[in-house]
Amino acid sequence: MTLNGVLSVGRLAEARKAALRRGVWFRALNRVERGVLDLTIRCVDNIRSAKLATIVTAIMNKLELAMESMVERTVRTVGRSLAQKVSRIALNWGNRSAFQWAEDPCFARYLAITQMNTPRLFQV
Repeated sequence: MTLNGVLSVGRLAEARKAALRRGVWFRALNRVERGVLDLTIRCVDNIRSAKLATIVTAIMNKLELAMESMVERTVRTVGRSLAQKVSRIALNWGNRSAFQWAEDPCFARYLAITQMNTPRLFQV
């Protein structure tokens, strides 16, 4: 996030509303972090302070991680690494187009969902 309007008060208010709707606002943020965002939304038109922007950006990143769905989290943590492993194996077997699999977000999502639905007994 930058100071050029991407970190606008309107965006902060939208993020706050989304976090409240998902029930993450009170669970993910402590009282001080909620207070910083609330006061920023109420009292500031544009964030001009680099220090405030840094603090608000850190809080927003924390909020985004907390609002991430289970599938998105699994894709980020498991799916991408599985896609890279499968891609390397296929490359070793001679499949020349397999190098694209490692960066394919749909393939990583497929592998993550497959991993989520595999019984724990059979997970590697």
